[in-house]
Formats: sequence, C-alpha cells, structure tokens
Amino acid sequence: MKLINNMGAILLLLALATSCSDKKTETTMKTTTETAVKARAEYIEAAPNVKLHVTDLGDGKPVIFIHGYPLSDAMWEYQYHPLIKEGYRVIGITLRGFGLSDKPYGKYNYDQFADDIKAVLDELDVTDATIVGHSMGGAIALHYTAKYNNAHVSKLVLLSAAAPVQTKRADFPYPFAKKEDLTNWIGLNNTDRPGLLAAIGAQFALTPEAISPGIGKWMGDIEMQSSPYAMEQALMALRDEDLRGDLPKIKVPTLIVHAKEDKIVAYALAEQMNKGIAGSQLVTFEKSGHAIFLEERDKFNEELIKFIKQ
Repeated sequence: MKLINNMGAILLLLALATSCSDKKTETTMKTTTETAVKARAEYIEAAPNVKLHVTDLGDGKPVIFIHGYPLSDAMWEYQYHPLIKEGYRVIGITLRGFGLSDKPYGKYNYDQFADDIKAVLDELDVTDATIVGHSMGGAIALHYTAKYNNAHVSKLVLLSAAAPVQTKRADFPYPFAKKEDLTNWIGLNNTDRPGLLAAIGAQFALTPEAISPGIGKWMGDIEMQSSPYAMEQALMALRDEDLRGDLPKIKVPTLIVHAKEDKIVAYALAEQMNKGIAGSQLVTFEKSGHAIFLEERDKFNEELIKFIKQ
C-alpha cells in the first residue's frame, strides 16, 4: 500500500514537472513570437516593384533623414548613434536608385522622391517627426514638406541644402553652377562615373585633410552602389528643378544649417531660404565645407538635438 502511494506521488510530481515545462516552453514561444512581431522592416515598398531601404532604430520621437547625392541613408551613421542615446527614433530613407534601395527605370525627380517618402511614412505611421535633408536630400525634404502640407512632420532641417535652385537663372544669380556645368557632370557620369565622383569628392570637404582616408573610402563605396541611370536623372533634377514656390508653403519650424565655405552649394542659397521661409533659423558653420555632418559632426549633432527639443 505504501509502495502504491509512493508511486502515486512520483507520478503526480512528474505530471507537475511536465506541466511546468510545457508552460515554460509556451512562455518562451510567446516571448519569441512577440520579439519577432516587434522587428522593424528594413525594406518598405513605396510603389509596385520599388522597395526602399530604411534604417529604423531607437524609440521615442522620430527623426527622419534624407541623404544627399549620390549617397544613401548609411551616410547618417554618426547622427544615428547620438540621437538614439538621447532617446529618439531615427528613420533613414534611401531614395530609389541609390544605396540598397531598388533601382527601377522611371522618374527620378523631386516629385517622385517626395511621393516615395510619403509612402514610407504612411506605412510607418509616424507623427510629429523632424525631417532632415542634406544637399539634394535637403531640396527633396523641402519639397516633400511643401507638397504634402507637413504630413507626418512638425519640423524641417535643411543641411547644406541644394535649394531652392542649384543652377543660376536670369533672375536668380546666387548658385555657383550654371546649367551647362551640371550638363557637363551628366556627360561625365555617362562616360567616367568614377571621374564624376572624384570631381564631387574634391569639393566635398573644406580641405583634403578634413575627412580621413578611411571615411573617404567608405563614402566612395556608398556612392558606387548607386544606379548610373539614377545618378544621371537626379543630376537633371538638380539642374532643372526650381523650388522657389515651395518656400512660402513651409509652415513648420525650420532650421537651416550651412557652411560659409561650402564649395558645392553656395551659402547665398541658405540666406535666400532663410528669407523665404517665415520664422526659419540660419546657423552658420565656419570650419567645414559641404560635409558638415562629418567635418563638424559634434557641433552639428548638438545643434540638431537642440532644435528638436525646442
């Protein structure tokens, strides 16, 4: 009788152990499933057959980054880290034709780029974001904000922005380049693309020593990921687009950051944007060229975070 009771106790203990084990497995599976659900997409379909690469890191108020020509969202690496530490969510969007995004045949103008950004932000469903654009990306961020009446965004940052116009007009003498200069760049893209990148790279920083050889190679590797066709078409957009009509449409707080000695985008353009965007702030950098985000990285990051917090 005692042996039977002992056997019953052993069986009960085994049943309890099995039940606990099953519950532990169920909890582990549930946790694993929840983790999988929370994983964020690295690619978002902006249009049929067009997936864009997106870097989406951190939590908190979102900051959207639009890269310059002909780079990708990877260029913002040294902005991502400090913003995440400050409690922000960073979202870098690589435009179609560049970096790791799809490179379809079709339009590569500011309207198309703005439409793609809208599709990504619709999918992510972010609100109250700060959108930051560098160089051509600054022009695109400006156009997106104007075209879509501040959809998803509450602040705009124009960093070394190639806006409102990147080539001289009879009534707009402020840019460095004439239309034929950009046409020559287009020709170089189609005959010696590394030569074009070298020509851009020679003017990118304030001095040849301002960017280390390692960083320079890294940037060059990113640039060579771009589609030659997209590079050609985007240069046409840089040459021909005129965003002067967008300036009065900007109704969100705007920070304009530009280096006095920028050799690619004239400082005078920043002054014109400052005049044309009501209430905008202009912060001038003295120790960098077109690559403020690298050359004066810490100061730029501080100015950016300060503006977001305002």
